[in-house]
Amino acid sequence: MPALTSLFPPALLPLLLLTASNIFMTFAWYGHLKHKSAPLFIAVLASWGIAFFEYCLAVPANRIGSAVYATAELKTMQEVITLIVFAGFSVFWLKEPLGWNHAIGFAFIALGAWFIFQKW
Repeated sequence: MPALTSLFPPALLPLLLLTASNIFMTFAWYGHLKHKSAPLFIAVLASWGIAFFEYCLAVPANRIGSAVYATAELKTMQEVITLIVFAGFSVFWLKEPLGWNHAIGFAFIALGAWFIFQKW
């Protein structure tokens, strides 16, 4: 991904790649729930195929990101991005609403993420 590293600042590229990888992984893990009548082995094979593309983005994201962020920071970013992507996926793809309890839980996770990035 040398071409990408010259197009984006080193601190931004991992965020972009992790976001894209999480979109793929969310579909790999949960996309089949919209098609419950499909045989399970088809869902597994489709999920593996989608997950391959997730790995093609996540591995470079972490490799590139490790030059800028600590591993705990990369993992924290990935988890927060996962929640944001999942929230959108849940509402728009699965048509499952999110409630106030979800918002409060996500806020606590965001607060925890804030602590990870503090340099005390």
